[in-house]
Amino acid sequence: MTSTAPLRVGFVPEHFSTPLHFAKKHFGLAATLIPFPSGTGHMITSLRLGEIDVGIGLTEGWVAGLGKPDLEGDGGYRIVGTYVETPLCWAISTGAKRPISSVADLKNGKIGVSRIGSGSYVMGFVLADLQGWLSSPSAPPFENVPLQTFEKLRQGVNDGTVDFFMWEHFTSKRYYDNGEIKKIGEIYTPWSSWQIVASSALLKSINGARDSTLTDLFEKIDKGVAYLDQHHEETIEYIGTELDYSMEDAAEWLKTVRFASRTEGANISVVEKTIDVLKKAGVLRDDSMCAEEMIGKYSGAQLP
Repeated sequence: MTSTAPLRVGFVPEHFSTPLHFAKKHFGLAATLIPFPSGTGHMITSLRLGEIDVGIGLTEGWVAGLGKPDLEGDGGYRIVGTYVETPLCWAISTGAKRPISSVADLKNGKIGVSRIGSGSYVMGFVLADLQGWLSSPSAPPFENVPLQTFEKLRQGVNDGTVDFFMWEHFTSKRYYDNGEIKKIGEIYTPWSSWQIVASSALLKSINGARDSTLTDLFEKIDKGVAYLDQHHEETIEYIGTELDYSMEDAAEWLKTVRFASRTEGANISVVEKTIDVLKKAGVLRDDSMCAEEMIGKYSGAQLP
């Protein structure tokens, strides 16, 4: 990554990416946007391989990725921004014809996840903790089966490869409506749901100074967020025509989501809370990286 090259930004091509679309369309965002339909876990791998410079993904995935004790080097990235302030509603889904009717039926079952370490993986531990199914941190509550994409997860619950999976509610809803899968429950993250991270290589190249490319990214995303807030009809039209959602679901989703009006800077209390919950759920150990270490200090941008 040179100072003149556009940032390579990984994102999940779902409704939450709409401010990025507006930042490109209306405000000249120069970054190269790279879709990751398989989610946060895949972006972590790409950040560590130097394939992207910035990732926009789920809080629990970023924190879990940095909190593992067997990390090589410094983990490959740091949290530098806040994207979505509201919690995420994870729908719990199984196959349409499977004889599974409630969360209680899932104990000791097979959970489909996009990747080990992804949000869909982490939330399995959080669900098990809420249900009282964690016998010990070293004993996984479910058999985790990585299936990469949302499409393969849907296939997996219908062909018996896995018993259930968890994915964002509105992304899943179309497939409840058409009868492909069925919903048996839901769970909310106990933290704000989306954060922005930057690769360690990018932060080291900045070397303690404000970098114009990263600053421009935050400013343009902020403008995209403000545009979304002020243009709901255009937002619903875009989500309903370009993404895999109905206009009705897009409108309902807008009532539930709140993006950060200022995306630059990480809220240390959010990271601390996420670490605490993931330790309780057995995802992280007591000797994992602390919240302050997980936050990038490139410009001193840190919320109280």
